[in-house]
Amino acid sequence: QVQLVESGGGSVQSGGSLRLSCVASTYIYSMYRVGWFRQTPGKEREGVASIDSAGRTIYGDSVKGRFTVSRDSVKNTLYLQMNSLKPEDTAMYYCAATPYSSGGASLSVSGYNYWGQGTQVTVSS
Repeated sequence: QVQLVESGGGSVQSGGSLRLSCVASTYIYSMYRVGWFRQTPGKEREGVASIDSAGRTIYGDSVKGRFTVSRDSVKNTLYLQMNSLKPEDTAMYYCAATPYSSGGASLSVSGYNYWGQGTQVTVSS
């Protein structure tokens, strides 16, 4: 069982930045695909960013040009750099991973087997 632990969430004003971290209990590059999702109460979980083992990335339309996903193999950590934050970015953010190779980077919830507990991001106007 792979454990994923997120951190870095918090409260920030509109236009500000945050960097989320997700530490994995296993070698991060052993995961074929890792990604970030977010969810607000009453809504479905939304794919934010994903990166596969080849380094290919994909981003949700609402965050393109503002968010960047990356990995650090030494620290076994996945990052999400979030810039130019907006109130609509307010959500619980989750990292996810899968060791199964299929289809490259993905923003689909069904493409992941392991999930963290989430970290809250709140952006005020």
